[in-house]
Amino acid sequence: MDILYLLIPLSVGLVFFIAIALWWAVHRGQFESVEQEGERILRQD
Repeated sequence: MDILYLLIPLSVGLVFFIAIALWWAVHRGQFESVEQEGERILRQD
């Protein structure tokens, strides 16, 4: 039972870290042109 006092705050911190990383990626425009990058690979000769 004592391990829950450690695991619950660690998991909440991990969720906050993932949410901040996702917000940062969206804010910086990482997901703006996903289709364009896939087509760029096919067009390269």
